[in-house]
Amino acid sequence: MILIGQYDSSFVRRIGIALTLYGIAFKHRPWSIVGDAERIRAVNPLIRVPTLILDDGDVIVDSPSMIDHIDGLVVPDDRLLPQAEPERRRAIRIMALATGLADKGVSLFYETRLHDAPSPVWAERCRVQIAGVLAALETDRAALTTPFWFGAAPGHADIAVACAIRHVSEAHPGLIAAEAYPAVSAHCATLEALPVFRQISQPFIAPA
Repeated sequence: MILIGQYDSSFVRRIGIALTLYGIAFKHRPWSIVGDAERIRAVNPLIRVPTLILDDGDVIVDSPSMIDHIDGLVVPDDRLLPQAEPERRRAIRIMALATGLADKGVSLFYETRLHDAPSPVWAERCRVQIAGVLAALETDRAALTTPFWFGAAPGHADIAVACAIRHVSEAHPGLIAAEAYPAVSAHCATLEALPVFRQISQPFIAPA
């Protein structure tokens, strides 16, 4: 497999972490959607990362489909997503909140940094959405006593949350006050200290 995209993207990073935790071999191409747009276009017409090229040449063009594919490569008991309900749908909800948070962080960055005339209304809407997701995640995590969101080992939900918060925090310094979300902040600190998170990591690089 070939994983395309830089690890400062939470979407790329979560795929790299999941592949590594599963022990699935892959090559990494740290291409940028700006500087390497034509190389990415050749395999993904959306010019979007992550892009995952499978060993048979098929290409997966969005991260949820990548998670679904690589989960199918391991036995159910080893998957990073709970297989029994209601834990499965609860984990999917946390994943959706985390990836939505990351999406809003990207939208806010493009609006405030790449537009000649940013929309204050849209920027504030993104900030309100980010704050709302953080509050929901904090409430959920604070109510748990397990080391990770759904048990004793990290799963897709944990990975998605930590990657999203790292990405948004670095893209928007000062936007997320760690002290306002102590349970989530402690959770993310635990994950970022793990060897796989240190290995699959890159400081945020603003697109030129």
